[in-house]
Amino acid sequence: MRLGTPARIFATLLKILPKRMGDRMWRWWYQRLAKAKAWGDFGFMNYGFIDDLPPELERDDEEDRLFIQLYHMNIRDIDLNGKKVLEVGSGRGGGANWIARTYSPSHLVGLDYSGAAVMLCTRMYGRQHNLSFIEGNSMALSFEDESFDVVYNVESSHCYSNMNQFIQEAYRVLRPGGYLAWTDFRDQKTMQSIHESFLTIGFTIEKEADITAQVLAALDQVSDNKKSRIKEGTGPIIRRSFETFAGVRGTPVYEAFTKGELGYFRYLLKK
Repeated sequence: MRLGTPARIFATLLKILPKRMGDRMWRWWYQRLAKAKAWGDFGFMNYGFIDDLPPELERDDEEDRLFIQLYHMNIRDIDLNGKKVLEVGSGRGGGANWIARTYSPSHLVGLDYSGAAVMLCTRMYGRQHNLSFIEGNSMALSFEDESFDVVYNVESSHCYSNMNQFIQEAYRVLRPGGYLAWTDFRDQKTMQSIHESFLTIGFTIEKEADITAQVLAALDQVSDNKKSRIKEGTGPIIRRSFETFAGVRGTPVYEAFTKGELGYFRYLLKK
């Protein structure tokens, strides 16, 4: 399965350029995504999750159920009430907004590498009293040691040039007894290395799971809708790149899940 030309060039450059240059390219890409008509005011870009324990949602949230369920799965084993919470890689902010409204943290900070995304989130969700968004680097968090009770990270870390550095930073800003809730996709070899890094840096693994089947099932349900939105909001040159990023059926990411070349994983870690 071939990527469209922009996506193929982007993937190739990420492999051959220095890591910091790769980070800049991801930032450029997310700046573009934040402004893209393909997403409009859509608050979610994740792949979604079919949940055996689905959360109760308000009527206005139902259309985003599968995307919200990925966030719910990631943080549902943690008591967030009254806690100070950090989302690293907050994207278009829909997950942070739902968590801030639903679980009553004292304050939730959504941090993203894209200044355009932060502006978009502030415009869409800035009236939520316990929620704010800032621009920042996941591998050099601009917070004091032991600043947060919970850090969570949803489908963002595959963009990071140094996963170890992110894990170390998450550990640093967490208070003793605090939690890191992490979910993302990797190949098996890379996931084993990340698993070892969690332990080496000092986390205790409370829960871990391969959730590929549940994510793939969600992709099947939302694929046609995503493809239709992308077609309406993008030109033919860039369209394939957006479809690949969104994981719609027939793209390399989707096929890698079906073939077992990529897996989607969830970890709950305690400091």
